[in-house]
Amino acid sequence: MKDSRQVHKLCQSSANQILKEFHPNLMIAIGGGGYVPARILRSFLKQPGDPNIPIQAIGLSLYEDLGRGDAEEVPGTKVTRTQWLDLSSLEMANLIGKNILIVDEVDDTRTTLEYAVRELEKDVELAQKQLGREGEKTNFFVFVLHNKDKAKKGVLPVDMMEGGRYHASVTTEDVWICYPWEAKDIDEHDALAKENPLI
Repeated sequence: MKDSRQVHKLCQSSANQILKEFHPNLMIAIGGGGYVPARILRSFLKQPGDPNIPIQAIGLSLYEDLGRGDAEEVPGTKVTRTQWLDLSSLEMANLIGKNILIVDEVDDTRTTLEYAVRELEKDVELAQKQLGREGEKTNFFVFVLHNKDKAKKGVLPVDMMEGGRYHASVTTEDVWICYPWEAKDIDEHDALAKENPLI
């Protein structure tokens, strides 16, 4: 379990490294786990005299049909869009030529991250062609609080992984991580987090 102070500290400790590697113009939070870290991280990434970094959101879920007529959320299966950027609006034009930081809480199977990066790259490429802006380079960077040390089902671009455009605050064993925004009783959650800081 992670208490809110731990999450805050992870974002703070990662911000300097992200700024050394990559100056984001825009963040895209993968909901629901990426919302809170994106907002905290934005405070640490803001440079004096610069405006706040805008945060947009996409929603992705992993579902598996277990043959019982109900879908359960299970990591590593089919990715479903629950929310996406409006491809017909200025949102896509605003991505072209920018440094974009994709934020999520955990890199588990990497399936969601692979989908997000691949689809956002395709959407930006399409918008570039439609707007005649093919010469402008858009760079994506991934930030997660935790990377689980395990075999991944998803794959991120080699140039992203080798080019310093992937950052995890912590690499951890393959354990269940309970974040404070998932808690129904935050006092109980924080008490348990103090007893079990590694999960």
